[in-house]
Amino acid sequence: MKGNNFRETIQNFQNGYFLFDQLQYCCMVMRLNIDCNGCCRKVRRILLNMKEIETHGIDKQHYRVSVCGRFRPSDVAIKMRKKMNRRVEILEILEFDSTNEQIEDRLVLGA
Repeated sequence: MKGNNFRETIQNFQNGYFLFDQLQYCCMVMRLNIDCNGCCRKVRRILLNMKEIETHGIDKQHYRVSVCGRFRPSDVAIKMRKKMNRRVEILEILEFDSTNEQIEDRLVLGA
């Protein structure tokens, strides 16, 4: 990065937000204790309010939450931990490179 782009990125980071285009696309599977329908609704509401998450899936029977988008996995897990007040365990992280073909293939396969 040269000149204004670098300064602009630093300023954006200091102001409390970062450009999502620079983050790598990834999918993450977390284990989260989802006891009842109320917990499931709360998880869904939290995920819908996170702008960096593009798609999500909640498997209530196996206590798993899958999320995909441009984010840092640790940040999403920490937000879930704070908002749900429950232990969050990261089971799997899949990171994709910047080519759209690989991302589209993964989404078409349903994983």
